[in-house]
Amino acid sequence: MEQKTKINAEDGRQELLITREFDLPLELLFKAFEEPGLVEQWMGTKVLKLESKKHGSYRYETKDAQGNVVFQANGVIHEFTPNRKITRTFEMDNTPFGVQLEFYEFEKLTGSRSKLNMHVVYESVAKRDQVLKLPFAQGLNYAHNRLQEIVDKLK
Repeated sequence: MEQKTKINAEDGRQELLITREFDLPLELLFKAFEEPGLVEQWMGTKVLKLESKKHGSYRYETKDAQGNVVFQANGVIHEFTPNRKITRTFEMDNTPFGVQLEFYEFEKLTGSRSKLNMHVVYESVAKRDQVLKLPFAQGLNYAHNRLQEIVDKLK
C-alpha cells in the first residue's frame, strides 16, 4: 500500500514534519478534526471529550472486546482557528513517550483538494525515535486513508 502520508524525521531533531494531501475540500478536512463523531470513525477510538475551541481539551479511549482499556490519550487545545490551524498537546497514558506538542495547519490546494501539515515536537530526540520504532508511519497513513474514505461520503 502506498504511503500517502509523508513523514520527515531529520537525524538529531526532536520533531517530525508530516504532510498529507486529501481529495477533500478544506472545510471537510478540518471538520474531520473538530467533530467528535467523525474523529471516532477515522481514528477508531471513543471520543470521551472534544472541546474544539481555544483552551479546550480532549480525551480518547479504546477498549478491547473484554472491556479493558488498551489506549488512552488526552491533551489541551491551545489554538483553534477554523479551517486554518489547531495547536494542541498530545499525551498517551501509560507510555514512556511523554507529552508532545502538535501544530496542525490546513491548506486549501483547490476547491476539492486540501493539505494537512503537521509539525510534532517531542521532549527529546530519544523519545521521538522511540515513537518511530513503532509502526507509527503505517498507523498514521492507515488513519488518514480512513479519514479520506469516511469524510469523502459527506461531499
